[in-house]
Amino acid sequence: MQGKFVDSTQEMEKLLSEERVGYLGMSAGNAPYVLPLTYGYLKGKIMFHCALEGTKLDIIRKNPNVCFTVSRHFGEMVPHPQGAQCHVNSDSVICYGEARIMEDITERREVLNRFNHCLQQHAREITAEEVEKCYAVEISVKEMTGRTEREAKCTFWKHETSENV
Repeated sequence: MQGKFVDSTQEMEKLLSEERVGYLGMSAGNAPYVLPLTYGYLKGKIMFHCALEGTKLDIIRKNPNVCFTVSRHFGEMVPHPQGAQCHVNSDSVICYGEARIMEDITERREVLNRFNHCLQQHAREITAEEVEKCYAVEISVKEMTGRTEREAKCTFWKHETSENV
């Protein structure tokens, strides 16, 4: 691997806090399942809402270990020193953690409200009727790795929560 890992939790959390669409990766037996979704990030937790039933919920119930990734791209392709157009100025983060479906209505409402406030600073509070129509899922991030690439030069980031150290 090219580059050296640097613990830059601040850079990774900044990217997670600013982006709105990420990709949730799960394992259904021996088959991967990845889907894009709107999310919120706050203090080591990734939050999203979903329907009351579906494939993603079925998979999480069987295997709550997930990964979640976001990326941001800046501009055009950057030529590699040998001339190939194979680099894009970009930042990305991959989070590894455990997903938990909020079954309890009170807990679900709290997470849905945090999720909404991540998306909109002055979001209104979720009503009890709205809470009953969807689930909230919260991923506790245990480890995250990231990368920033500028002009075909990479910096690699890594952070593990104190639980894993």
